[in-house]
Amino acid sequence: MQFRELHSIDEVQATQWNALEGADSPFLRHEFIAALEHTACVGAQTGWTPAHLAAFDGDRLLAAAPAYRKQHSWGEFVFDFSWAQAYARHGLAYYPKLLVAVPFSPINSARLLVCAQGDAPALRAALIGELERRCAAQGLSSAHATFISAEDREAFDQRGWLLRSDVQFHWHNQGYADFESYLATFRSEKRKQARRERRRIAEAGITISTLRGSALDEPTLAFVHAVHARTFHAHGHEPYLNLEFFREIVRTLGDALVVKLALHGGEPVAAAVFLASPEALYGRYWGAVGEHHSLHFELCYHQGIEFCIEQGISRFEPGTQGEHKIARGFEPSHTWSAHYIADARFRDAIADFLAREATQVDAYAEAVAAHVPFHRQ
Repeated sequence: MQFRELHSIDEVQATQWNALEGADSPFLRHEFIAALEHTACVGAQTGWTPAHLAAFDGDRLLAAAPAYRKQHSWGEFVFDFSWAQAYARHGLAYYPKLLVAVPFSPINSARLLVCAQGDAPALRAALIGELERRCAAQGLSSAHATFISAEDREAFDQRGWLLRSDVQFHWHNQGYADFESYLATFRSEKRKQARRERRRIAEAGITISTLRGSALDEPTLAFVHAVHARTFHAHGHEPYLNLEFFREIVRTLGDALVVKLALHGGEPVAAAVFLASPEALYGRYWGAVGEHHSLHFELCYHQGIEFCIEQGISRFEPGTQGEHKIARGFEPSHTWSAHYIADARFRDAIADFLAREATQVDAYAEAVAAHVPFHRQ
């Protein structure tokens, strides 16, 4: 087995990368990662320098992991700014670090991709060992893998990496026939609230269209990008993704891209962006022109749930944070990241911090679970 560091995903064939187990997620597909690179959403100038890990047997790709040398911690959604500050207080450099992740995308899936015919545990262990060796060879402070799958979590744990948990809110399809059947599982007051939110949209004369990637023309795509950027600007941030990125994934990912477009008087007023696989729907970005009561809840949550029911999709991840999601039927779900800290002193200190943090995270998940809208058993 030979390891290579790929400075562009294009150094490996898309068919080989996409054939690996775990690359069925739209965010892990060669096309998505390539679009980020081709449109300069990632690169040295952004602090996200591609350094993908790939293991070969001759010309055959055995395993891989999307990886980046990071000069900061923005766009990760697993916050380690305090760790970097601790390094700085001791006159040490935390950056650059190595990150195994999907840029700007807190979605839960495999990060260690392995060929279906191989020994999966052995291949995952080999990838992790190479990440550790790369830290030593390149003088990196640490390596991190975020929003990892259960299989990855077990592999990192066996190698002694520090595990960190957090909470997102996910929706799970229990085989509902339609949205009304889903609402029938709610307590009365919560069911009335959801119906009232949806009724406000209809009473405002707003209609919703569902557009898959192949149906997105240039004016619609430009609107989608503009309103998503507007949301970032409203919170004092520059958007991570540019219009060229959206144009490319329309061409390369096609109908995996799903847009819910709100129209008023025939003109678009809001949009929510999703990516879909047969197993999961991922809500990513949203934006609107003007203020429209309950439209955010409708586009980003109710419409996504309805889409999952119609398409038979089992899980809906609408993004990070947001306790308001609980009232719409999303439930707390633990997410996991793994961390290799090269310096033993800092590793011990961070391990102690994570143990205390985990207790708080567990307590939070238990507390918010008491507020789900479903009938009490």
